[in-house]
Amino acid sequence: MTYTALVYEDPETPGTWIAEFPAIPEAHSFGRTPEEALAHAKEALELVLAYLKETGRPLPPDVRTVQVGIDAA
Repeated sequence: MTYTALVYEDPETPGTWIAEFPAIPEAHSFGRTPEEALAHAKEALELVLAYLKETGRPLPPDVRTVQVGIDAA
């Protein structure tokens, strides 16, 4: 199973990176690098998915992504 992850630098704390899964907001983390944040978030994702399975809850579908372009004025 795969999920879309967002990885970005925290605008309030430069040098700190955030990784999150829009389909599963409970699974998120941070780190000093994008790779570290994503590794921690992946661990959180695995824990959340295991909990959902244990409790008989359905696994949420991944989000759909699209790119939108605009003309900058």
